[in-house]
Amino acid sequence: MLKVRVIPCMLFNGFSLVKTIQFGTMRNLGSPIQAAHVYNSRNVDELVFIDLKATEEHREPLYDVIHEVIGECFMPLAIGGGIHSLDVIQRLLSIGADKVIINSEALTHPEFIERAARKFGSQCIVVSIDVKRNGRRFMVMDKRGATTTRHEAVPWAQEMHKRGAGELFVTSVDQDGSMAGYDIDLINAVVSEVSIPVIASGGAGKVQDIIDVIKKGHADAAALASMFHYSGHTANSIKQRMAAAGIPVRIVGP
Repeated sequence: MLKVRVIPCMLFNGFSLVKTIQFGTMRNLGSPIQAAHVYNSRNVDELVFIDLKATEEHREPLYDVIHEVIGECFMPLAIGGGIHSLDVIQRLLSIGADKVIINSEALTHPEFIERAARKFGSQCIVVSIDVKRNGRRFMVMDKRGATTTRHEAVPWAQEMHKRGAGELFVTSVDQDGSMAGYDIDLINAVVSEVSIPVIASGGAGKVQDIIDVIKKGHADAAALASMFHYSGHTANSIKQRMAAAGIPVRIVGP
């Protein structure tokens, strides 16, 4: 059975790591290089690094910063933010990224996912889907949660799957930064209609939240940030609880 992954999510604003609440308020958390060093020593399965400002500022990713982060990582690393061309993907992969995370470009030009998957392989193409509830509907959001698109989460996830995405990174805008738990209904709805891995993001506040999104939402991985910053948990302490709940995880060391 495949191991369930625990993935720290590092959000970068061009200067430092930040923590968001419903994609809005940002709290500075310090150096991404130092954070990557700490995560590398604590048995995380993968690392996600997203430059929140790249697309907004009409620039490419900050390759020098990413190169330094990669230098601290001995686990798979996925990079997002400012990815609008195959050349950018090529450069990120060439400096050591294992995957790229694409959001805005997929919404603007869905065929970009097909071209990226064809050139680089689906295994390194992750599509990020930001979702906000609107009554009983799960609506896909753009521009860091500020704009509601015409897409609903499940059909959009299916389209991205068909176009070649190898993985989906699904974030609840409503739950982001709340530490009140994942939107399990959202995650379960997406997982039920695609056959590629789904990473659940937005809302982890305690280990039980992670256990619930895996066992009830059937996510393949859980992304989290606030728990690592504010709760004192390490990847191993989280995964030991997950293992006790019957979830297959990778645990290293004592």
